Amino acid sequence: MTPAIEAARLTPTQRANLIEAAAHGALTNRLWQAALGTDTHAAMTDGAPDPAAPGAGEPAARYADRVDLANLLALFDARRGRTADAIPGDPAMIEPASCPPGGGDGAMRNLGPNAMHAETLRAAAMRSGIPDTALAAIVQAEAAKDSGGRWNCYSRNPRSSAAGLGQFLGGTWQSIAQKPGTWLNAVAQQRGWIDERGRIRPESRAAVLAMRYDSTAAIQTIADYARSNLDTIRRAGVTVGSDPASIAKSAYLGHHLGPGDVVRFLKGDLGEARARTLLTAQIGSGGASRAIAATGDASAAHRAWLTAYVGRNVQPLRFG
Repeated sequence: MTPAIEAARLTPTQRANLIEAAAHGALTNRLWQAALGTDTHAAMTDGAPDPAAPGAGEPAARYADRVDLANLLALFDARRGRTADAIPGDPAMIEPASCPPGGGDGAMRNLGPNAMHAETLRAAAMRSGIPDTALAAIVQAEAAKDSGGRWNCYSRNPRSSAAGLGQFLGGTWQSIAQKPGTWLNAVAQQRGWIDERGRIRPESRAAVLAMRYDSTAAIQTIADYARSNLDTIRRAGVTVGSDPASIAKSAYLGHHLGPGDVVRFLKGDLGEARARTLLTAQIGSGGASRAIAATGDASAAHRAWLTAYVGRNVQPLRFG
């Protein structure tokens, strides 16, 4: 939680949104506890983590990144279309809180109900060098979906700050926004959200976080994070294949684990304690204990689970 903030610093609308968010959050937590019991990490669907489980697509070490005032205001501002205006004349810019309606006939095959994202995926691929099918596979593995399979741009983890099509935690998103050369940094610079030291201005934090709910911003940032993680993996001496399937799986591992853990995972150097922490965060303490008992050690149990999950859920060929 953030430190106490004087009510006078909030607009009447923001105060109303904060009250609404607090009530919604309390109800959500009660519903989760009723549905899942006291072990709230054990949300599972056919052996895979529930899309709303803590830290989907993010390193477990950062699960403690709790919802704070800026995250709450970002969500409500995004849903009400109150993110900062797009910069006129810049074709790379986005409309506020862009979550396109269904339909569309994007050229990428097999996107189905998500065909409206085809052009954004293609643009992100051309800019980053990551195949559009690989990017689509990462979104498919990360984003919550409606009953028709449409990606939910407003995906929100009720127990952490993970949000949007990429389920980025607030801290990760802000780090990318401050990183020169990224799409998100260019937007933040143009909108005056970055100060002379290259840091996000405190008063702009909510606006930056709100961009996670914009489909264009999310997909472009997934591409930048994938590029960065793949570069980290290669610099560490780990080979990444050149085909879309290999690229997608390695990029997703980086997205899921973060740049530090992904190298250790791929090199087989993920320690027992860290592997247990990661596995517990995904399948709960009871499931982790059973898996570890079955394999004999935490590292092997975590590797078996994550490898199976990636194999089931990261399939770029389905979009080709």
